[in-house]
Amino acid sequence: MHSKLAGLRVMVIDDSSTIRKCAEIFLEQAGCEVIQAHDGFEALAKIAVEQPDVILLDILMPRLDGYHTCALIKQNAAHRATPVVMLSSKDTMFDRAKGRLAGANEHLAKPFTKENLLNMVVAQVTPRSHRKPISKIVEGVVQK
Repeated sequence: MHSKLAGLRVMVIDDSSTIRKCAEIFLEQAGCEVIQAHDGFEALAKIAVEQPDVILLDILMPRLDGYHTCALIKQNAAHRATPVVMLSSKDTMFDRAKGRLAGANEHLAKPFTKENLLNMVVAQVTPRSHRKPISKIVEGVVQK
């Protein structure tokens, strides 16, 4: 377990149960508490109650897509500072720019590896001057 991730509340919003479960396993092994939502509407209902530290948000979802969900999260003053990482199999410059315009802090391509996911979460909660190489973080998680 890595001290920067221990106790961190991470919300994973994705319509794919496989992606949600994969992220949950990786994050829990690193000491995070994981909150899941299967779409934007469910996520918006849970965010106020659960108060996640980081939000991982799929772009392509039915009913309310990730861009609109992100914009609604960032419009709420109570959650404006909560880092949002867009998850998508679409990884073009256009997709990244559209995510930034919606208020996303970062973009993570799917499928992701454990190392990519943990690196992204650490980057959202760690000031740049205090970041450690992800190899040290993953090494500590894998040894447990």
